[in-house]
Amino acid sequence: MPAFPTLDKLEVAGKRVVVRADLNVPVKDGRVTDTTRIDRSAQTIKDLMSRGAKVVVISHFGRPKGRDLTFSLKPVVGPLTRALGGKIVAFAEDCTGDAAIRVISQLRPGDVAMMENLRFHPEEEKNDIGFAQKLAILGDLYVNDAFSCAHRAHASTEAIARILPSAAGRLMQAELEALGKALEKPEHPVAAIVGGAKVSTKLDLLGNLVSKVDMLIIGGGMANTFLFAQGVEVGRSLCERNMADTAREILKKAEKAGCQIVLPSDAVVAADLKEGAPSQVVPIGQVPADMMILDTGPDSARAIALRLSDCKTLVWNGPLGAFETRPFDAATNEVARAAAQLTQTGKLLTVAGGGDTVAALAHAGVEEQFSYISTAGGAFLEWLEGKVLPGVAALGQKPSVKKLPPPPPPKKVVPKAPEPVKAAPAKKTEEKMPEAKAPDKRVAPAPKAAPEKATAPAKKPAAKKAAPAKKAAPAKKPGAKKAAPVKKAAPAKKPAAKKAGPVKKAAPAKKPVAKKATPPKKPAAKKATPVKKAAPAKKAAPAKKPVAKKPAPAKKPVTKKAAPAKKPAAKKSAPAKKAPAKKGKKK
Repeated sequence: MPAFPTLDKLEVAGKRVVVRADLNVPVKDGRVTDTTRIDRSAQTIKDLMSRGAKVVVISHFGRPKGRDLTFSLKPVVGPLTRALGGKIVAFAEDCTGDAAIRVISQLRPGDVAMMENLRFHPEEEKNDIGFAQKLAILGDLYVNDAFSCAHRAHASTEAIARILPSAAGRLMQAELEALGKALEKPEHPVAAIVGGAKVSTKLDLLGNLVSKVDMLIIGGGMANTFLFAQGVEVGRSLCERNMADTAREILKKAEKAGCQIVLPSDAVVAADLKEGAPSQVVPIGQVPADMMILDTGPDSARAIALRLSDCKTLVWNGPLGAFETRPFDAATNEVARAAAQLTQTGKLLTVAGGGDTVAALAHAGVEEQFSYISTAGGAFLEWLEGKVLPGVAALGQKPSVKKLPPPPPPKKVVPKAPEPVKAAPAKKTEEKMPEAKAPDKRVAPAPKAAPEKATAPAKKPAAKKAAPAKKAAPAKKPGAKKAAPVKKAAPAKKPAAKKAGPVKKAAPAKKPVAKKATPPKKPAAKKATPVKKAAPAKKAAPAKKPVAKKPAPAKKPVTKKAAPAKKPAAKKSAPAKKAPAKKGKKK
């Protein structure tokens, strides 16, 4: 394993530190059900906070296909806050771009922010250098604290380390130091326990271990394949019969390397894998054809515990039986407790890892009593297999990829938000538009005043009377009522003076007519003539113009109004024609 720098070699005060953590924790109904990984990641974050760094946490969560909020890291914010002793953790809706930069720009020394799921961007798993540069913009330094992801060459684990100065976090450091002591520079004798279902999934692991350990203890379904390869019948047990030749090759390799292979000497068998199912212990070689081997036998478990007492180092990966179902957890529990006791007395260095292994040790109640338990899973296995872990190999290298220049400060984003206010000028133009229409409407009556100039003598009084007419305009209906009494006044033609009286009352709207009517009192014909002129109903018509909604009255309303004027004139002219006709003939 290559040498790697730690946090102790970084000057972090006042700097933005991007921390790659593994916060891929189980969540049900929006709540985290196991905070183990969060609690372990808190150590590095606290260290950086205490030294005045601005901590930017990045992580993946699940396997989303694009941006899927069911895989959001937001539910992790609360548990991380509690793991940090109540320190508020800011959350950014994305891990790159303006959303991330805006949140980070508000951090002060000692503050923490978490970015949204890295895997919302497919470039992450492609180890895209362009995406890594976008992540690098978020900080000045990079810390990898996710050993569980170190076996993957992703943008957030490998490429970014080629852009920013980097180091291992406290959790990564503990993992690497523990694994180094277990296999790279271990104290001998070294034992390894490897369990699980299939040989096919751990061929590289087994091939690497036989060259590094003194004793390889095989259990679980994997042991059945090795027993079958040696000619032992295993009944209905899980067994990869097609891997028999591979198993024999591993046995030969172990023999050449001086590694002792330990297989069960007895087994617990049952017809069904059920809680509390009837079971029995049988010697290897006497497994009934209708039974299955579901756990390592008690004699074998005691023998393994005894062998461990002679060892100095133990690496454990995989359970010895179907520990999830009782009573097939007995062998795993017994060996785990024996190893934990040796660890507590300082006689044995114990390192364990792998998903099922951690669960099995927790089931046995000894997860806190081993020297180190890795939650890495795949990374732990690849390390056991002797493979180079990209995330580890990249640490401490001199940046070989130029970092992109920082984007403009997020202040520019702030004015962009109020930019919608620019819609206000649009409102002003809308206000100007109706104002433009209003004067156009007023301009329309102006040309109407021009024709009135042709009747100059009538314009002056008309203008003065037009004002009251406008006031009277709303009261158009009473005008019609006044027309009715005029019809009644028509039969009473003899008392001209009396008629003149009402005419004078009507005259206020027709004063010029009244003046002509005053000198010739006797000749009613003259009065009749003014009546024709008094078609001033035509003058009344302009009073109707406002009634016609000033927009339309231009020319058409005049003709329309003239028409009704003719009708009342015809009614009044009928008696008038008779009267003047007679008088005219006499004259």
